[in-house]
Amino acid sequence: MAKFATFDAPEELQKIALDVVETARDSGKIKKGTNEATKTIERGTAKLVVIAKNVEPAEIIAHLGPLCEEKGAAYIFINEQKELGAACGLSVGCAAVAVADAGKASEMLSDLAQKLAALKN
Repeated sequence: MAKFATFDAPEELQKIALDVVETARDSGKIKKGTNEATKTIERGTAKLVVIAKNVEPAEIIAHLGPLCEEKGAAYIFINEQKELGAACGLSVGCAAVAVADAGKASEMLSDLAQKLAALKN
């Protein structure tokens, strides 16, 4: 586990989070990248934040977990930034993504948020 990751999410939850990002990309609204994700969290519009663990240097994304905790946004750490980039429709990796509007994935998102809350407790 990366030192900034506060919990390890099982593979199945990581897959669901990537599915939520893909669906929100097509039917809702996502913000790609650490800066955009940070702004979305600070404004209180982030429904879900997906953070890649294998970002170098780790300081780039280390603030996102505590910021999500402070603002009450659901967040999850996934293993590969390449997978996150693909879910966003990018050909390169992506360090973090914030889902601002889940679109057709809203039911999937609320279910995931409940599972993540239970996992952290």
